Amino acid sequence: MSRSMLLGSLFAAAGALTPAFAQDASVTVVLAEEPDLVEPCMATRSNIGRIVLGNISETLTELDVRGGEGLKPRLAESWELVDDGTWRFHLRQGVTFSDGSAFDAEDVKHSFERAGSDQITCEISRYYEGIEITPTVVDAHTIDFTAEPAQPILPLLLSLLTIVPSETPIEFTREPVGTGPYVMTDWTPGQSITLERRGDYWGEQPEVARATYVFRADPSVRAAMVAAGEADIAPSISAIDATTDMDVAYPNSETTYLRIDHSVPPLNDKRVREALNLAIDRDAFIGTVLAAGTEIAVAIVPPTTLGWNGDIEPWGYDPERAKALLAEAKADGVPVDAEILLVGRTANFPGATETFEAIQSMLSEVGFNVRLQMVEVAEHEQYYSKPYVQTQPILVGAQHDNSRGDPVFSMYFKYHSEGRQSGIADARVDELIEAATAATGEKREALWRELFAYLHDEVIADVLLFHMVGHARVGERVDFTPTIATNSQLQLAEIGLK
Repeated sequence: MSRSMLLGSLFAAAGALTPAFAQDASVTVVLAEEPDLVEPCMATRSNIGRIVLGNISETLTELDVRGGEGLKPRLAESWELVDDGTWRFHLRQGVTFSDGSAFDAEDVKHSFERAGSDQITCEISRYYEGIEITPTVVDAHTIDFTAEPAQPILPLLLSLLTIVPSETPIEFTREPVGTGPYVMTDWTPGQSITLERRGDYWGEQPEVARATYVFRADPSVRAAMVAAGEADIAPSISAIDATTDMDVAYPNSETTYLRIDHSVPPLNDKRVREALNLAIDRDAFIGTVLAAGTEIAVAIVPPTTLGWNGDIEPWGYDPERAKALLAEAKADGVPVDAEILLVGRTANFPGATETFEAIQSMLSEVGFNVRLQMVEVAEHEQYYSKPYVQTQPILVGAQHDNSRGDPVFSMYFKYHSEGRQSGIADARVDELIEAATAATGEKREALWRELFAYLHDEVIADVLLFHMVGHARVGERVDFTPTIATNSQLQLAEIGLK
């Protein structure tokens, strides 16, 4: 039987999404967005990570968000600091990829170099921007990583590096090969993705033998599917629908914001950026479109992050002041009447469309000329990452996830002049990022703290909106508790069957 016939028969065997489907050790997960890729090096994108990360592909280290162990081993059994800039990792032996090949240090080296190659645009690599990292194979099961500047948290940084075989070409794949407990056996675009448990997995066998992922943009539909037994888990539903004993609120590491491109008039004028912030009534969203418990953001990272600056005052709602600032800028020749394109990502979070429609209305009421365009994830990326599609002034509505507790996972690619998703070019910002990235202890914390305040108060880098709260609906036949990481990954090994 050909591979396509085999995959087709596997999907046919899955049948309709009914309670009868889940008679054995199978689960169905209903997600908001279908992935455009199943590429391991793109697993930091939430719609990909929830399927790939920890299921198909594994990392050297893993941040424990359940047991409180901090950073723990995965494909690396241990690591130590060799000198100021070099960390040595001792790799797990007896591990094989799903294609049967053995895992070794050459695979780790290739995975890092592939992720950073300019031949493809891997999202993982953005977390290593501004740092020169060199992997060196010591022997089959030992590898050194040398960083310049030295990185005191390099083992944590490598918790994002998904490992692929050294034979993997430097191009996006539709058939991911990993060391994880599952292999993808079907991907029917527009319908579903199926993962099957591997019998030869190196670690403990998960309870879930098969997982089928289906995709529904409407959060009410996702919630209803779990209630009807047509799905087992909907990791993201709206607060409005979270009204049953199957629904669980969980801390969310996502921050919603509007990225401002400072290079384009009128957004290059600080008064205009201040007016954007003052025009939005953030309190009006909380407990209505967005969940109660949602917090107003003053930084791109959540309050649990190192260096959090509690002295920053969030922007208040002051439409009259916003109008006055626009009038002042206009009098000085700033083209405040120019149309601004507000780009939102469809189904990025429950209530996304309603949120951006309300923001458009609020901005229009103070005098901005705003056109809203909601797009799917693949189209959104061309506005969100360099080189930007630039036809007019653009505000990019987005969410940023940092569940790892250190700003290094956010600040370079979001704010450095050379950052992949940065809308600013500020020498002081660049200096602070570079200094904090290389610092340790109290100095590191103080530098991040200073940077947060400078970005918010002096640069007015973004329209920071909300630190989000997530809601999941969990069916009666499964045992699953969402965590701060659930919006970016959903490890099937963490699901029990009742």
